[in-house]
Amino acid sequence: MTKAERTYTISQLAREFDVTPRALRFYEDKGLLTPRRDGMNRVYSHRDRARLQLILRGKRVGLSLIEIKEILDLYKVDQRAQAQTALKKYKARVVALEAQREDIDAAIETLTDSIAKLEKFLSKPAPAAVMGAARAFEAEAKKRLEEVH
Repeated sequence: MTKAERTYTISQLAREFDVTPRALRFYEDKGLLTPRRDGMNRVYSHRDRARLQLILRGKRVGLSLIEIKEILDLYKVDQRAQAQTALKKYKARVVALEAQREDIDAAIETLTDSIAKLEKFLSKPAPAAVMGAARAFEAEAKKRLEEVH
């Protein structure tokens, strides 16, 4: 049997790609996968397996299922158009992910600065009056917890 003739069950593909059978049925409902039927069983082809690999890769980089379907559907029509569409979408995702990275880096910097300021503040001894109030609050909280249990 050649690689192209090999078939897979829903369980085999789910296990291989660490997805649920429900996810595979969902992709089928959305027209992304088209397994043939053998009675009540779905039979996935090598082509379905390759499409699943592309679906999961697309999802991993943040493409929507509509975008993934558009790329997959172009394969039957024009592989060059498919490649051009994929290239355009991939470049757009890179731009979006770079912007997200800038936002994440700024958030990390803000949090790091705040952590340093809070640690510096907390490293100084608290005034006695504040400590007394904190102990009183802690004692009251402990009492309430004991009443509940």
